[in-house]
Amino acid sequence: MYLDTQFSIFMVNKPGVLARILKEIAEAKINIVALTMTDSYEHGVMRLVGDGADRVRAVLKRLNLQFSETEVLCVNLPNHAGALATVTGKLADAHINISYAYCTAGARGGRTTGVLKVADVAKAMKVLEGHLEPKKKKTEQSVRRSPTVRR
Repeated sequence: MYLDTQFSIFMVNKPGVLARILKEIAEAKINIVALTMTDSYEHGVMRLVGDGADRVRAVLKRLNLQFSETEVLCVNLPNHAGALATVTGKLADAHINISYAYCTAGARGGRTTGVLKVADVAKAMKVLEGHLEPKKKKTEQSVRRSPTVRR
């Protein structure tokens, strides 16, 4: 779990605009951690978390795009049913409002990253602390017996 900068990029809703922005981000060798899009008739808004906020900011300024920055909570989750429900349930129990959330398709080690815009980041991190650590594997190795010994 960590805090990161999310960029909300306001774009004209026309063919090629998204492709141009993503091409420039790729050429700057910026890895996109998470991305979501919303649209309306006149404009679209892309929310993006990428490796290196300074580099993302530089690309957006060079493209002369209107954008805003927001601090978001990024949570490393197991990639299985109910993982995000568990996290949002814990935050709800602590009375922490979630303005919006979205997830990646996958992350390191078969996990996924959940991006949450919460009202109280410090409280949310305290509530989730320890809950999101990967479970430790058994240290004892299992020994498989040969077929002749199994009889």
